[in-house]
Amino acid sequence: MSHAETSDQAAAGASPAVKLTLATLTMMVVGSMVGAGVFSLPRRFAQETGVAGALIAWAIAGAGMLMLAFVFQTLAVRRPDLDAGVYAYAKAGFGEYLGFFSAFGYWASACVGNVTYWVLIMSTIGAIWPSLGDGDTLLAVVLSSFGLWAFFLLIRRGVKEAAAINRIVTVAKIVPILVFVILALFFFKPSVFADNFGGADYAGSLFNQVRGTMLATVFVFLGVEGASVYSRHAKRREDVGRATILGFLSVFAVFASVTIVSYGIMPMAEIAELRQPSMAGVLEEAVGTWGKVFVSVGLIISVLGAYLAWTLMAAEVLFVAAKDDDMPRFLRKATSEDVPVPALLMTTALSQVVLVVTMFSDDAFNFALDLTSALSLIPFLLAAGFAVKIATGPGREGVAGQSTRKELVIAVIATLYMAFLLYAAGLKFVLVSFIIYAPATLLFIKARREQNQRLFSPREAVICAVSIAGAVVGVIALAAGWIDL
Repeated sequence: MSHAETSDQAAAGASPAVKLTLATLTMMVVGSMVGAGVFSLPRRFAQETGVAGALIAWAIAGAGMLMLAFVFQTLAVRRPDLDAGVYAYAKAGFGEYLGFFSAFGYWASACVGNVTYWVLIMSTIGAIWPSLGDGDTLLAVVLSSFGLWAFFLLIRRGVKEAAAINRIVTVAKIVPILVFVILALFFFKPSVFADNFGGADYAGSLFNQVRGTMLATVFVFLGVEGASVYSRHAKRREDVGRATILGFLSVFAVFASVTIVSYGIMPMAEIAELRQPSMAGVLEEAVGTWGKVFVSVGLIISVLGAYLAWTLMAAEVLFVAAKDDDMPRFLRKATSEDVPVPALLMTTALSQVVLVVTMFSDDAFNFALDLTSALSLIPFLLAAGFAVKIATGPGREGVAGQSTRKELVIAVIATLYMAFLLYAAGLKFVLVSFIIYAPATLLFIKARREQNQRLFSPREAVICAVSIAGAVVGVIALAAGWIDL
């Protein structure tokens, strides 16, 4: 069934022919979340903090992202009329321009996230082929570009085939991660773990150590909204929220375990110096070379599967936004094989641009990871803010007259957590995000002209001016060397 058929049926009040079950939606959440990030966690955390800081960071991230997961669960039930999750919530809560920003930001975040997958694959192969470096050499970028467009052609053949591959890969990629945790526990060294506990090697307060890990935790949790993106395909609307919570809790347990057990294998100063994927280096220390090979193969399977899932989700967001007249009409086109080709082409093209930019970065993987996280924060902040509006606005009483006080508390905590993450990201990534956001306004203007509508309301004009000003400052800061990549 094509996207066009789905949309036409929905408009006519009919249900789409193909419906996703709770198990399938949960697998989509897990499949979207488990990608490149988990394989990089040991080094990323060891560069910032010790065991104590890592435990605090995961407690904060787990609680904050759980609140956000609850927000998506609540919104799926309270506003079943809204499809495509993050983007639709921002539009309903704060108007068309911020809704457009949310759609574009979420899409751009997925595109930049896709770049981390190729960087990590090339870095993994670079362990035996030095000319690939850490995934940021010219040869690595050329090979990654070939992979990028090969996947474009694969998905271009039909989403059904790509989705079938994703279901298989989701199961396959969980296995090496679980094996890593089990083996790390078996070879766990209490004395090494104790030495790593306080993080005494790091300058700065424990707060600053924890803050340094925050964008990494956001990156690995991206995908928690995966079920919401495909909410219009759910067999039962309430399954969207259930799948979100089940997927989140499962993945959170795995991610935290990978981080903490690594501190019991080798000194954190050595973990911090490992090449990515650092999980491979940790397991090599524990069991020998075969452990590194095992994790590396698992990583490539995992990353390719996550790349597939995120490319599909990114194209879906652009397609649905175009269907709602919030993106130019050319993005609503889809083939009879269920492929929104223009949206897919834009997704691949932006990933290509960012891939080239990584050659000029000091740390290509961490740059792409942090930018992915920063771009996703505004869409998540707007979704959480919309949940606050619902809990405090007219009709705020729940089903059977139950108070929504709990929903309000959850939404406020999620909103504050997203605001804290923007602070943790720092001015550098906020400005770089503006550089990406500001030019996107041209797409918004094109869409409004196609609808013969007024371009900006007074409030929207102010938001546009702020985004352009932020982009100008960002470009000047990069040119002057005040911030670097």
